Amino acid sequence: MTKKKKAGELSMELAAKVPESRDPIELQREMMKEYCDEVIKCALHGKQYYHGNFYIVVITKKERLMQNVLRSYYLHRGTCPTPDWDQAVYLYHATSDNFSELWVIPDKVTCDMLYQNALEVIPEEQQLRDYVIDYYNGTLLTKAKKLNGEMSDSPILLKD
Repeated sequence: MTKKKKAGELSMELAAKVPESRDPIELQREMMKEYCDEVIKCALHGKQYYHGNFYIVVITKKERLMQNVLRSYYLHRGTCPTPDWDQAVYLYHATSDNFSELWVIPDKVTCDMLYQNALEVIPEEQQLRDYVIDYYNGTLLTKAKKLNGEMSDSPILLKD
C-alpha cells in the first residue's frame, strides 16, 4: 500500500520539476472535466436538501504557503450568494434538472486587469470581462438581491 502524499509534498515536488511539455489545451480540458464533474456531484448532493431551485457556488482559493496550489470548494445553498472575488455561481433548475451559469468572478488582480483593459480583452475572455464589469457596477449584486426576493435598496447582508 502506497502512502498518500500531502498537498505540501506534491507542491514542493511540482515546484522543483521542470515543466512538462504537455499540450496546454489538453491540460485545460482535463481540468474542466474535473471541474464539471465536481459541479454535477454538488448538484446531485444538493438535490437531497432542496425541493426546488438552488445555487451551486464554487470558491477558488490559492493556498497561502503554496502559491502553486489552487483549491476549489463546491457548495450548494438555497439562497443566491453576494457576489465576491474567486467565485462562480450557478442556478440549478429543478424542473429541467439542469443548471445555468449566473456569474464567474476571478481574483481581485485579474478583475482589476480586465476592468482597466476592457477594450483590449481577447474574444475568449470577453464574457469574463463582462461579469467583472457587472460586478464593479453593482449589476450582479442587484441580480442576487432580485433572485433572493430582496428589495433593491435593502442593505447588503453579511455573508454566510
